[in-house]
Amino acid sequence: MSAPLSLLQQIQSASPVDAWQAIFDCAWEICSQPLSVGSAKGEVTQRDRQIGAIDLFLSSAAYDLWEEFERSSERTAEALTNWWSQRSHGRAVLILDALSLREIPWILQGAKDRGFKLHSVKVTGAELPADTTSFAKALGLAQRSLLENKRAGQNHRLSGACTDSVDLPWKDCERLIKSEPAWVLWHHWPDSRVHDLSVAGKGLDALTAEVATHLTSDDFWAFIDRLATGRRVVITSDHGYAASGLFADASPEEGTASQRFI
Repeated sequence: MSAPLSLLQQIQSASPVDAWQAIFDCAWEICSQPLSVGSAKGEVTQRDRQIGAIDLFLSSAAYDLWEEFERSSERTAEALTNWWSQRSHGRAVLILDALSLREIPWILQGAKDRGFKLHSVKVTGAELPADTTSFAKALGLAQRSLLENKRAGQNHRLSGACTDSVDLPWKDCERLIKSEPAWVLWHHWPDSRVHDLSVAGKGLDALTAEVATHLTSDDFWAFIDRLATGRRVVITSDHGYAASGLFADASPEEGTASQRFI
């Protein structure tokens, strides 16, 4: 499957800032469309192949754009800390580790179905290298674990927040959230399951099914409701993940280790 010609022309002629924004916009258009439980597996794979065509162009003719990525694209940590600094009360951040654009339709539809107001949605770039520690450092933390059990203190860019880092069921997460006006919770899902399900040819389908179950569940949305009570909430991610079995030129070794932003 080839990338849209209009996008390729724009990438080649635009400034790096505009080129990266065009790529982000295209990825959002592909990945944010609604999903249904019955057809999600096939649809997510189809979308991955569309994104893969753009990835191929970025790894060949447009490879020089990567040199401009950090200077020319808004990254998640930057967007998050700007948003945090603009609000003095009633704020919460939920970081779902390795959440990618594949999972966005479930969150958009769930928010709509359950009466939440969406104030803004957008694509931002991962820190490089695209891993957990890089994102934690961009937030002023040496590592993710420093958020556990409110141990982060004030020496980070989301100051004033109660913090935690957990891999608990959503019902237990709901019980963690009390009346404090500012919260940052970094949940290890779905990253923990990305690794558990990293079986060649099967991982993406299995994860897609599990994601649908989680993000349409009453428990997840009851947790979000608790987090949003008296607070404006951002749901975000530290990085995404690659379904490396869909990259035809990846060796088995590369497929096992591969993890890139999407």
